Amino acid sequence: MLFKLLTYIVVFSVVFYGIRKIITDWRNKFIHDDAQKHQRDLKERDQDNVINLKPDDDGVFRPNDENKKDD
Repeated sequence: MLFKLLTYIVVFSVVFYGIRKIITDWRNKFIHDDAQKHQRDLKERDQDNVINLKPDDDGVFRPNDENKKDD
């Protein structure tokens, strides 16, 4: 009876730690992928052909006109 209980405990602990390791690895992969995507987006934002949009007074996003003088 004791041997059967120890076997169940060992199998359960191996399965539990295996699932925990898989979840941790996936979480770290998603964090790494998000960091790479963020770096790529920052690099693309610095290109000359990117238009920056700014919310206007009426809530519509319009290109940020740097030549426009504020009244």
